[in-house]
Amino acid sequence: MTTGPDESREGWAPVSRPRTYELVLDRIEEQIASGRLGVGDRLPAERELAAALGVSRVAVREAIRVLQAMGLITQATGSGRDAGTILTSAPAEALTRLIRLHVLVASVNSKDLVRARITLERESAALAATHATEEDLRQLAESLAAMEDPASTVEQFNDADTAFHVAIARASGNTLVAELTTALRNAMRSTLLSRLQARSDYAGVAAQLSGEHRKIYDAIAARDGGRAADLVAAHIEGFYPDLSSEPS
Repeated sequence: MTTGPDESREGWAPVSRPRTYELVLDRIEEQIASGRLGVGDRLPAERELAAALGVSRVAVREAIRVLQAMGLITQATGSGRDAGTILTSAPAEALTRLIRLHVLVASVNSKDLVRARITLERESAALAATHATEEDLRQLAESLAAMEDPASTVEQFNDADTAFHVAIARASGNTLVAELTTALRNAMRSTLLSRLQARSDYAGVAAQLSGEHRKIYDAIAARDGGRAADLVAAHIEGFYPDLSSEPS
């Protein structure tokens, strides 16, 4: 049976053509996957990389911008050891920006963000109770002292609060959990600040939150992971009662 030209094309779609900078990204990813490029290594200069890959310098420049936005490289001018394009690792910073932007455009709602944060921070606190070093505990205590200082402003309290939760994440010993937890906490930093600033009873709220932080710290220091996890979950749920309830 003979088919017409339109029927013969049914079910087929045009093959997408990747942009040149995406091909450059693919080649860089291959270098990282093979172990030929690692954190701290310098990428070839723009002109050199363009010639090696047979692409324009514009394509290389676009690929470098993407890597920078992803927190995978740093760039510095000059001729010293730190000059050039250096492969680095700062996922929390890039993830924070990504999550914050998606919240702003409403592709991720605040309720989902709070629930995700509770899940991750429970794990962070439980792991921190096992893996926290003396230096980790010192950093937690330092942030705690800043929050408990009656002279601290709302902004200073918020900064110390963020530092406390980030320190718990870092003390977990799980890099991915730490980076995701840090990103979520930082993405919600402005939300927390706005809620604190809106409270007419700020002093009482700050005292309550500090007391909850103190109990979390004591559980981690006592190596009681289960209690630390429960306390941090109750702490977040208590501050966001309108956002932390499970969907029905």
